[in-house]
Amino acid sequence: MRQAWILALVCALLAFAHVRAEDETVEEDLGKSRDGSRTDDEVVKREEEAIQLDGLNPAQVKEIREKAEKFMFQAEVNRMMKLIINSLYKNKEIFLRELISNASDALDKIRLISLTNDTALHATEEMTIKIKADKEKNMLHVMDTGIGMTKDELIKNLGTIAKSGTSEFLNKLTEVQSDDQSASELIGQFGVGFYSAFLVADKVIVTSKHNNGTQHIWESDSNEFSIIEDPRGNTLGRGTTISLVLKEEASDYLELDTIKNLVKKYSQFINFPIYIWSSKTETVEEPMDEEETKEKEETDDEAAVEEEDEEKKAKTKKVEKTVWDWELMNDIKPIWQRPTKEIEDEEYTAFYKTFSKDSEEPIAHIHFTAEGEVTFKSILFVPKTAPRGLFDEYGSKKSDYIKLFVRRVFITDDFHDMMPKYLNFIKGVVDSDDLPLNVSRETLQQHKLLKVIRKKLVRKTLDMIKKIAEEKYEDEFWKEFGTNIKLGVIEDHSNRTRLAKLLRFQSSNHETKRTSLEQYLERMKEKQDKIYFMAGSSRKEVESSPFVERLLKKGYEVLYLTEPVDEYCIQALPEFDGKRFQNVAKEGLKFDESEKAKEKHEAMEKEYEPLLTWLKDKALKDKIEKAVLSQRLTDSPSALVASQYGWSGNMERIMKAQAYQTGKDISTNYYSSQKKTFEVNPRHPLIKEMLKRVKENEEDQTATDLAMVLFETATLRSGYQLPDTKAYGDRIERMLRLSMNVDLNEQVEEYEEISEEAEEQEEKEDIADDDDDDETEEKQTEESTDVKDEL
Repeated sequence: MRQAWILALVCALLAFAHVRAEDETVEEDLGKSRDGSRTDDEVVKREEEAIQLDGLNPAQVKEIREKAEKFMFQAEVNRMMKLIINSLYKNKEIFLRELISNASDALDKIRLISLTNDTALHATEEMTIKIKADKEKNMLHVMDTGIGMTKDELIKNLGTIAKSGTSEFLNKLTEVQSDDQSASELIGQFGVGFYSAFLVADKVIVTSKHNNGTQHIWESDSNEFSIIEDPRGNTLGRGTTISLVLKEEASDYLELDTIKNLVKKYSQFINFPIYIWSSKTETVEEPMDEEETKEKEETDDEAAVEEEDEEKKAKTKKVEKTVWDWELMNDIKPIWQRPTKEIEDEEYTAFYKTFSKDSEEPIAHIHFTAEGEVTFKSILFVPKTAPRGLFDEYGSKKSDYIKLFVRRVFITDDFHDMMPKYLNFIKGVVDSDDLPLNVSRETLQQHKLLKVIRKKLVRKTLDMIKKIAEEKYEDEFWKEFGTNIKLGVIEDHSNRTRLAKLLRFQSSNHETKRTSLEQYLERMKEKQDKIYFMAGSSRKEVESSPFVERLLKKGYEVLYLTEPVDEYCIQALPEFDGKRFQNVAKEGLKFDESEKAKEKHEAMEKEYEPLLTWLKDKALKDKIEKAVLSQRLTDSPSALVASQYGWSGNMERIMKAQAYQTGKDISTNYYSSQKKTFEVNPRHPLIKEMLKRVKENEEDQTATDLAMVLFETATLRSGYQLPDTKAYGDRIERMLRLSMNVDLNEQVEEYEEISEEAEEQEEKEDIADDDDDDETEEKQTEESTDVKDEL
């Protein structure tokens, strides 16, 4: 009986153990499903085996390293690293760009070979670049299915610095610099791009498989490198895996967000797909276990019963799972590589908004391919609104609106001279196959081909601006970027003629609409040989200026320069289409008149010679260069005219308003102290009266005062400042006294000063008077009340 009981107990324990094992199997399977990828488990396992170098146990790894062939770098590695860090790469993140670029080159090579060799892609037809971060092992893997390398190629390609030597490289560098040549052409010959990995890694392991060789492992700690055949066999199929054992301070490069940002920044336009092993949380449905199913059925019994003929479905529940999979990072294709005929305007707009982070559509764009000394493709855009602070730190502020790519790899946007200062608002991309890829922005900045690119970019930009529709140009472009074009005329001598055609100014031809210089020439009078302009602070000021009176009366069109930069712009532009510019506020303004008119003017000069001489030698001595009869005035009595190379009133006002103006500048003092020509209008009654008085008595005080007031008034109306405003005010007061018959010697009534004691006594008296008034009012009120009561 006892034996039977023990036997039964043993059977029960075995049965329990069997059920427990099944439960554990179920839990294990569920765990895999919960933590796995959307990819098949076997695929994930295969991917991981291909990525991880340590598919071998520690003993095998040790044995491999002992048996590996070891090579010593001939050059001093410390000098090599110093060269890389200080001369070529200023920021360490560049290493990922270089490794991706190398992977892209390897894929390009196998693709080219496959065009003539059908078996080239037999190992795998996949053409991708994959990146995986392994935080547990502090490793970053960059894989490609490119051409791969044989043992000899690993030694040759990755040992270039070892073979050539740092000293040899430095000697070459010195030779090139002594010949004023760029050193960037040498860099690719010395493997610097690959070796940038040592900026972030203590050890670099390269596993590579070529179609014509076996899989090998190359390993280096920057002091030496070793190479051995991979004992795992062919795990890659074809291609290369670079595994970086990161330095402690470089752990940030294992973060997914950091890797994604770097790929998007530098390599989003690479021709081949770039994948990153990343995770995300998804909600999926999973079968319920027995206990959850039982609880669900109890709940369903209380609810309404479904139709009997409906098929019963398996009970499921929603569960959040962390899913790992390859995420494509460069789904945006380089639009500039496509033919322009295949691209719609909407695609250009979408691309512009993507790369510029601008929410508005551009005003214009141009897509072109430049060939010749350097070949590159580019798309340039004119934004709808000017960037904030466009002229803050003008010339010294870096512009990052032009993105430079080399073979679809982003190099930099940190340029001073990619575009001239006045075009610092243009946004776009430039992609060249002729520039060196693995070179820093500091070296590239001085590259001779960059100057050629800049020249072509400027020409194409001006062509793009020129093709903007006239209405859109004036309403949108000129409103935002007109000042830039004017600055371009001043700064860019080689493109001055092209820029001049883009200028727009207000003019007497239309109250609101601006005019171009070409339109002005079309409206010029038959014998007009100059382009007339007048500069001032506002349209109202220049329209009412005495300098434009006769021009407007005779029907000549005058350009109105109302912005501070306008007069500088015209001064830098000596002529346009054979017609010179004439500032109507300066000497040199002449009219094409008949012989009769000239004779009449000469006769008038003789008549007014006494007045002109008196003004120059006596009334306005030391204040004017000379006095002449004016041909430009019709209504005003006089005007002050600058010499041909002197400052106009508008220019003097601008120069004296400069923030850095100290009053000690020799050039400024020279121009501001130049004497002007005093022009008088012989047809004005004041000038006639003054001539009459001077002929009668040159010592006439009224005539002297009138001359001085006319001079000072002309100074103000011509846009200049008076050196002594008090004296001017006193003279005006004297003339007002005379006109109103007020004695010139009558003094102003003195202001009576009242002491503080007198003010206090006066206040006390006022208070006492107020009190007496209050008593009187109260008494009157009481008497009135008594009368009312009696009634």
